[in-house]
Amino acid sequence: MNKQYDVVALGELLIDFTENGTSGQGNPVYEANPGGAPCNVLSMLNRLGHQTAFLGKVGNDIFGRQLRSTVESAGINVEGLLTDEDVRTTLAFVETKPDGDRDFSFYRNPGADMMLREEEVRDDIIAAGKIFHFGTLSMTNEPVRSATKHAIAVAKENGALISFDPNIREPLWKDMEEAKEQTAYGLSVCDILKISDNEIQWFSGKEDYTEGIRMLQQTYQIPLILLSMGRDGSRVYYKNMIVEVPAFLQKNTIETTGAGDTFGACCLHYILQYGLMELTEQQLKDMLTFANAAASIITTRKGALRVMPSLEEIQNYFESIS
Repeated sequence: MNKQYDVVALGELLIDFTENGTSGQGNPVYEANPGGAPCNVLSMLNRLGHQTAFLGKVGNDIFGRQLRSTVESAGINVEGLLTDEDVRTTLAFVETKPDGDRDFSFYRNPGADMMLREEEVRDDIIAAGKIFHFGTLSMTNEPVRSATKHAIAVAKENGALISFDPNIREPLWKDMEEAKEQTAYGLSVCDILKISDNEIQWFSGKEDYTEGIRMLQQTYQIPLILLSMGRDGSRVYYKNMIVEVPAFLQKNTIETTGAGDTFGACCLHYILQYGLMELTEQQLKDMLTFANAAASIITTRKGALRVMPSLEEIQNYFESIS
């Protein structure tokens, strides 16, 4: 019998070089953290006891080997993770600002993650998944754009729910109109959308979040829309309900890398438990509370993929603040 997966994701896998103090000579020191939003999501889901698989490409270099080893050790199936012999693994340098927000410099011209081709996608792995998750970093360029769209078609044919997080990174797009076109495609195919406050304002042109979300609901009929608002917490838009839960602010926040991915993964955890069709207002509130708590924990740690909180850690955190 073929293996079944709760969530299968396709996308970028890269090294996030995050600032970690200065050297004795006064130069900035960067720590090589494994990263990439889709694998961050899968790592969190694995910590919550789910079976996951990742499809993507890394380079045949020290970083590619490090990433494969890290993803595998997180319990994520890597049979669909390929190695490109000619193109190097993508690198990102992350500058953390005083408020915990980030600025990215990417070394991806091209990067191995962009080289995944349609015919290399493991349809059998996708067909075995309950949820298929993707973002827009695998839609910036060919051939990975076609590979992503092929994977979505296979997932839909096999009855999987489609989860989409735009995760817009402006430096990676030729122009932002193209980013809007590819985001619109993602919105048109997804059942679950996780979008940030600045992304909904950018895409909809509306200052008010709910006005922007209403526009998406009318245009794309997305059943479940999750809005992350950073320090202001999160909302879910489902049927005629809007549920909002405040953030858990941590005194010792050091950076926000992976917070949105952690939040999104925890929401997928609830969908896997309760389904998408008949969620109650209380379930939605519980989902956001749990997801906000997990996201707040990850802001106290450098990187994301290796350091996702366990269910026990999240429960202990609740007890410490109640």
